[in-house]
Amino acid sequence: MEIIKTQIEDVLIVKPEILADSRGYFFESFVQEEFERKVCKTVFVQDNESKSSYGVLRGLHYQLPPFAQAKLVRVIKGKVLDVAVDIRKNSPTFGKYAAVELSEENHLQLFIPRGFAHGFVVLADETVFQYKCDNYYCPQSEGAIIWNDEKIGIDWKIPEQDIILSEKDKKHPELAHAKIP
Repeated sequence: MEIIKTQIEDVLIVKPEILADSRGYFFESFVQEEFERKVCKTVFVQDNESKSSYGVLRGLHYQLPPFAQAKLVRVIKGKVLDVAVDIRKNSPTFGKYAAVELSEENHLQLFIPRGFAHGFVVLADETVFQYKCDNYYCPQSEGAIIWNDEKIGIDWKIPEQDIILSEKDKKHPELAHAKIP
């Protein structure tokens, strides 16, 4: 596994070693010992999966303490633009974001530590997205930021008219008005 830094400290791209031949490919998507040695010590307690079509944007979501979550995310099928926004108030990169294209072809994963809002937009006809969390989901601890907050300025890589949001994701506040830790 190779670790690649993003423009925000602690948000890391995890590139697995792919073993490919005429039969297909094989890779270890997660090895606890190696992850702890190269990224950080953590224990993932919940795996989640979603299936979405082109233009679906999920986010920008986070969990408030004590239910904050670190995530390791990847695409099983399709392609997304995955985004992590720094919401750590005292961070030099507060309000900045890292964006990485994750796909079934590149097999990249993104590690998002606690203290970040997370979202993704689907860039393929159909995408299966999977993520590991180091804390359990708690509905009472949900937090979110509107996807198109102008001060954050995320380039989602698709036309705005193609973006499909849940009713809930249409109503989130801007970062300046969000409840953050």
